[in-house]
Amino acid sequence: MRNGRLEVRIGAQADALDRFEAAWHLATGRTAPPPLRVLSFADLPGLLKALSPARWEMLQRLRAEGPLSVFALAKHLGRDYKNVHTDVARFVEMGLVTKRDDGLVEVLWEAVKMELRL
Repeated sequence: MRNGRLEVRIGAQADALDRFEAAWHLATGRTAPPPLRVLSFADLPGLLKALSPARWEMLQRLRAEGPLSVFALAKHLGRDYKNVHTDVARFVEMGLVTKRDDGLVEVLWEAVKMELRL
């Protein structure tokens, strides 16, 4: 099952406004908007470090190939297993990658939308 779109943002202000909007809808008796799927970074260097070109390629490959073991993913990418394992573990923490009960990892997002506000 795919989870739709993940929004990636810099700064926490937008997230706070979205949470306020959801609370406002509940307080006024209106139905709340669908849950937000947002990953926020404090600044652009943090985002670029977390989503480096090699890591972005890993996400794209995993999305295209479907569920894989970390070993198979490293082999597909031609990268060192330990580095891919570290990247996958970080992505699982951030919610970009899901680890299944059978040990395989996968990307459930159909798209990642990035918003960079000045």
